[in-house]
This record gives sequence, structure tokens and C-alpha cells, in this order.
Amino acid sequence: MGNLATLCLSLARGGLQFILIIWLQGIWLPQHGYNFARTPLWAGIYMIPLTIGFLIAGPVSGYLADRHGARNFATVGLVLTGLSLVGLQAIPINFPYSLFASLLLLVGLSMGLFAAPNTSAVMNSLPANRRGAGGAMLNTFQNSASVLSIGFFFTVITLGLSATLPKSLLTGLTHQGVPIAQATAISHIPAIGSLFSAFLGINPIQQLLGPKILALPGVHDKVLLGHNFFPSMIESPFANGLHMAFLAAAALCFLGAVFSWLRGPGTQHHSASLREEVAEGFSSVGEIAMSEVGAGSDGEYAEVPVQGEL
Repeated sequence: MGNLATLCLSLARGGLQFILIIWLQGIWLPQHGYNFARTPLWAGIYMIPLTIGFLIAGPVSGYLADRHGARNFATVGLVLTGLSLVGLQAIPINFPYSLFASLLLLVGLSMGLFAAPNTSAVMNSLPANRRGAGGAMLNTFQNSASVLSIGFFFTVITLGLSATLPKSLLTGLTHQGVPIAQATAISHIPAIGSLFSAFLGINPIQQLLGPKILALPGVHDKVLLGHNFFPSMIESPFANGLHMAFLAAAALCFLGAVFSWLRGPGTQHHSASLREEVAEGFSSVGEIAMSEVGAGSDGEYAEVPVQGEL
């Protein structure tokens, strides 16, 4: 159950950071005056609340889980992660940063609340000589799901963009004086290309139009190359895919919470295993000592002085 809970959270989380960064780089930061070349750096800076939340909750939840059990902490962490993702999909695309940062902090806190207790519960459900294999399986579930998540999230976002982005680009370009033929050709480019241009800190419109079209009479090149044109074109189409992705991720977190709760209260095996190993060790030492003594001719064990240290 712990592995399945990790699988669900990793599926929800793996592509989430990419989507949040593209949201910042492609839409929010340019709309707030940041040049496209500077957006990768500032997207990372504005994502810091997510890391802070994880750093705070991880050690604290691990400490408490060792004393009160892992199931409640891990389950509550997944539920809170799902609720915070629902909150992210509910805020406007051009959000107030204080609200966005609060939700990011909650995502980090809730993920940190899950991580340490879940790992501890998985390890403690195994005998000591099986924990290496158990840790490998936990990492396999986590890493495999993270890779799958990236493909899943980008597919959902691309489907949302492809449905409405061509019409939005065609309308916006022609309104700024771009000839209909060139605007039609540009509007049918793959939607994912526009996302990756923004992800790399490049204004896609500048690359798509080129200097020849921008120099044509009647083309409003300053508007087209400004900070707001491309984000305004992509905002509504991106929102469609974004809402779908966040809701799917929230559903995965709630499913993971069910698996986490089904793990049961859990049994701490490490103390019992240690006692068994110590008892087994003393038994072996006793057998060795008795074999060293040997039996006398009358069948009784002779008393031999013990030399050395036990």
C-alpha cells in the first residue's frame, strides 16, 4: 500500500513542476514585465515556496511519525496535496502572487508530510535483511511514475492547447497586421513548440514571424514582440489543459490517500528484529562455548576455565 501511494503521488507530482514553470515562464512573468530571456531564472525563484514547505514538513513529519505512527501523517499529506492542486486550478491564470505562493507552500508542506512517514512505514514493514530490496522497489515505483507523469501532463496540456490555440493565434496575428497567409501557416504549428520556446526563454512570435514579416507595412511589430502579446494568445488555450491536468493530479492524490489509509496502523519490526538477532547471536555463542568444553568420560560436561573475552 505504501508503494502504491508513492506511485500515485509521483504520477501527480512528476510533471507538475514542469507545468508550473511553463505557466510562469510562458504567461505570468511576461505579463508582469519580465523579458523572455530572464523568465527561466525568475520562474525558479518564484517556485521557492514549494521547496521551503518540503524542507519544513519533511523532518518534522518524520520525527512525529516515529512516535505516533505513519498512516495518519502520510494519508493527511496526500489529501492536503490533492486539495492544494484543486486550489491551483481554481485561481485565475493571471493570479496574485501571494495566493500562488501560499498554495505552493501548502503543496510543499503536504508532500513533505507524506514523504518521510511513508518511507519509514515501508521500511519498517520489512525484516532487516529485506530492506535493501524494499527500498529499491520504493524508488522504482517513484522514479518510473515520475517519468510517466511528465508524458501524461504534457499530453493533457497539448490536447488543451491544440483545441483552441490555432484560432486564437490566427485572430491575434491578423489583428496586428500580419497577412492572412502567414498568420494561417503560423497558427497551425504544433502547440508544444510554442510551450518549449517559452520554456527556453525565447519569444516564440519573434522566431515564427521572422524579420521579413515583421518589416512589412501595417505589421505592428512592437506589439507582436512585446511582453503581453504571446501570453495573451496562449492564456485561454493553456488554461483549458491546465485545469484538466490539475484535476487529474488531484484525483491521483486522493486515490493515493486511499491506498495510504489501507496500509493499516503498521507494525514496527526493527525493534523485534533486533531482539531476535541478539537472541540468536547469544544462542550461537552458547553452542560454540559448549562444543569447546566437550563431554567427559561419564557423559557429563567438564568444567573448563573460560579464557579470553566473550
